[in-house]
Amino acid sequence: MTMQQKVASLLMLHRPGTDGAALRAFVDQYGLGGLILMGDNIPADSGQLLQETQTVSADPGLPVLIATDEEGGDVVRLGWDTVPAADALKALPPAATTEAFAARGALLKQVGVNVNFGVIADTTDDQQSFIYDRVLGTDPGSASQRVAAAVHAEHGAVMSTLKHFPGHGETEADSHLTVPTTDVSMDEWAAEDAPAFQAGVNAGAEVVMFGHLVYSAVDSQPASLSARWHQIVRDRLGFNSITITDDMRMLQDSGLPEYQNPSENAIRALAAGNTMLLFVTGADKQQDGIDPAKVIADIVAAVRSGRISEQQIDTDARMLLIARRTLAASSGR
Repeated sequence: MTMQQKVASLLMLHRPGTDGAALRAFVDQYGLGGLILMGDNIPADSGQLLQETQTVSADPGLPVLIATDEEGGDVVRLGWDTVPAADALKALPPAATTEAFAARGALLKQVGVNVNFGVIADTTDDQQSFIYDRVLGTDPGSASQRVAAAVHAEHGAVMSTLKHFPGHGETEADSHLTVPTTDVSMDEWAAEDAPAFQAGVNAGAEVVMFGHLVYSAVDSQPASLSARWHQIVRDRLGFNSITITDDMRMLQDSGLPEYQNPSENAIRALAAGNTMLLFVTGADKQQDGIDPAKVIADIVAAVRSGRISEQQIDTDARMLLIARRTLAASSGR
């Protein structure tokens, strides 16, 4: 692979529409490693969606990572997903979470989605918090039990993702609108927020999504751009698999001047240690302000200049290729 191909394989983007051929052309145009399906990608029924996803990958032996946010409840993409979600599950025994996520994982597998950004490992009992209705538990113990149950239940159906590391429960603010900040200490984080993520890692989650969240006592940078938080997820939680950012456009949407250059955000995110970058792009790159070709070229230039090590790009690209090959083998292709 050329350096451009390696870098492109680290991107997961979005294109509106339900035309599988158009989505495949979009993936092939840039050589993307992943595609995220939003509500505008979901047709009326599961059969149509399966046909769409089966068209996306040019090589069945190396399928594109096709992801979606299927938490259930407030965040659901499949209109036919009527399985109980966090608002109900947090009050039920952990066995109910196992049953719900086994069913949800099966729904996703049936339509050709292979990555679910669906396991909320955030913890909070603050009903004013942006994330409250989506958490699986309101205290570290109950959240840990249900997060582990959800990950175990999805095993073999989809790659499970824990989000939003290091934990959205410490702030009421919405990271779609700002960069939430908390002064919670490392010791407080370890006691309140880490346990559910640790439980998900121990249960075998394949992906951790990093939030655009500032824990100012740990690092002044958002976790998604923080080498310190990537070290913590490796060294303290023992997670050495795929890390992915939350939607990088959210940084731009914060309005903060330091995050208005999408290429610079991408370079900083990779340099911090993310394996993959998520951009929920639209149909019009001019209106979007994000040109995938320019982002890829600028990342390649950052590698050439030494801002990102070539070894890291090689390691990340290899990790994602292995994951994609593994998905092909598990599907019998």
